[in-house]
Amino acid sequence: MSDLHIPNLSRHRLVIGLAGFSGSGKTTLAEKLITLITQRGLHMATIKHAHHAFDADIPGKDSWRHRKAGASQVLVSSAMRRVKFTETTNTGEADLNMLLGELLPSDIVLVEGYKNEPIPKIEIRRAGMEHPPLYLTMPHIVAVASNTPLADCPLPCFDLDDPASIADFITARLPA
Repeated sequence: MSDLHIPNLSRHRLVIGLAGFSGSGKTTLAEKLITLITQRGLHMATIKHAHHAFDADIPGKDSWRHRKAGASQVLVSSAMRRVKFTETTNTGEADLNMLLGELLPSDIVLVEGYKNEPIPKIEIRRAGMEHPPLYLTMPHIVAVASNTPLADCPLPCFDLDDPASIADFITARLPA
């Protein structure tokens, strides 16, 4: 999929999202998919949208102290990993295109959230959800994963408790 709105899609072989309402199981499914897909030798990255303020840094650590002192960007690096903290209070929230551009090229980028962005998505539904199905109004939903059978759904439907089938569906979408 190529969209002028998100030119950094082309940095990655496949960008696919998980969309659903809070409590539907997006993160649980994402964790299972990451494990299954990386076991196949594919490189994955993830982008997770948060609707609230969060702090992944540890109070009192050097990086936290640098941010609290006023640094707008703090990069911490070691032989095992690196992380960049960016304060965005004056610049606003980064859009999906910017975030995709900050990632190293990957085979698959799994996006959790960014429900309205024009990327292919798998809708996550649970029995008893009172929200109408997203696939009825969102054209970028390409499949549905649910813990209950869905009558009359025109899209591929997967059992939420069968992440291997969902992983197969995702990897089958990879361009050659």
